[in-house]
Amino acid sequence: MLYGIAAATAALLLAAVLAAALRLPALRAGILDRRRQRPLPLLGGLAVVLVTCLVAGVGEWTRVARLGEGVGRLLVVAAGIAGLGLVADVWRLRARVLVAGTAVAAAWVVPYDETGVPGGLLAVGWIVVATLAFKGLDHADGLAGTVGVVTAFGAGACAAAEVMDGLAVLLSVVAAALTGFLMHNWHPARVGLGACGSLFTGFVLSSAVVFTRAGYEIGPSAAVVFCLGAVALADALLVVLARGVARRPLLRRGPDHLAHRLRRLGLTPQGAVVLLGAASFSSVLVGVLVHAGWTGDGAALWVAGAVVAAVLVLVLLRTPVQQPPPTTSTQVSGRLRVRNG
Repeated sequence: MLYGIAAATAALLLAAVLAAALRLPALRAGILDRRRQRPLPLLGGLAVVLVTCLVAGVGEWTRVARLGEGVGRLLVVAAGIAGLGLVADVWRLRARVLVAGTAVAAAWVVPYDETGVPGGLLAVGWIVVATLAFKGLDHADGLAGTVGVVTAFGAGACAAAEVMDGLAVLLSVVAAALTGFLMHNWHPARVGLGACGSLFTGFVLSSAVVFTRAGYEIGPSAAVVFCLGAVALADALLVVLARGVARRPLLRRGPDHLAHRLRRLGLTPQGAVVLLGAASFSSVLVGVLVHAGWTGDGAALWVAGAVVAAVLVLVLLRTPVQQPPPTTSTQVSGRLRVRNG
């Protein structure tokens, strides 16, 4: 317990300091995104990854907080996914490369001895979908970090209920590192999470949920994993439906995510993030209660109904989606590139 508190405190402070320190190098290297026509450095995610690996690694090395073989492998593979995301932040990578890389990584961490081969394949699919859906949340200041912190606490509670101390410690460190990062990412953000941090966070969280539900029946497990990833899945579903209705290319970036549409309905950037954070807290709480057996898995149907209703309302309202004008930002390679949405 004492080490967990010390580790979380250290992760929060180190992430806050490192995210601030990496801002200038990201600006100079041109590793940027565009948020409301302002450049946003993207190495904040690298700070989250480095601090999480450092703090968790120190606990493993000193044997004060052993992660265990499975959790240690998860952290190593997640660091590899973060490396792939860092490449995507610096140079443009096709979506299928990110999907293939995430699928291969997920295949390495799924505990097949507990899930079985069919269940393991479903788990791999879930990790891929949830990771990429979480990456999609990095479209608004503070959103991915807020949802990540809430989900990490929920997944950590599930891990603690299963007496998976190593996994619970790792998730607490991730939550603390994201909190430190959020000190610089709240609107108006001074540094962004980027593909490096969003892929890492999404992969760790989705894999952690798989670990905690390994060995349980598929039905209740599906209810838990859906509740813990409800906001990210709702955002992905909204984008797919909205772009399909508008007959726009699915993979072309644009301001048609949850936070974008909520802002066009009159919410402030901060208000949209607070609302989605509260929605994430509610759905994660339901997932934790289902996992702990304090309520039936049918409670997840209420979460699913809320997700479907919210997505359909936002699609049917047809709030105008303004296509961003073509802008450019200098990249390390000398090419010009834009990241919108």
